[in-house]
Amino acid sequence: MRQATHILSVDTNGQGLFEITRDVNRWVDAQAMDQGLLTLFCRHTSASLLIQENAAPEVRTDLQDWVARLAPENAGYAHDDEGPDDMPAHLRATLTGIHLSIPLIGGGLALGTWQGIYLFEHRRRPHRRQIALHLFGE
Repeated sequence: MRQATHILSVDTNGQGLFEITRDVNRWVDAQAMDQGLLTLFCRHTSASLLIQENAAPEVRTDLQDWVARLAPENAGYAHDDEGPDDMPAHLRATLTGIHLSIPLIGGGLALGTWQGIYLFEHRRRPHRRQIALHLFGE
């Protein structure tokens, strides 16, 4: 068994879903493993990771609207150190999660036909986010 690690940097331009599937696949392919498990870990508390449909852009829009309704800005939160989007960003990251595990089968990630890997930026201003990748396999 072998292990490989990498820090993937993702520049965002504010709130939204940023597909990182190609970047992740490119790195996984370079590891030349046939089977194993990839773990992705977002190193932030106001951004998250998810696997979601990558065909219809309306899915991403509806998802963003849904989390905005669940964790609205200006809802009287005690924590607002960095502005009105601060605490809602933490809540949204809690709802959607900061880590993923994806099996590696036959040298490729076992994603479904319409599945993509996304960084979900919950803050309004641009950020450089870091995703830790860990591949364990052979």
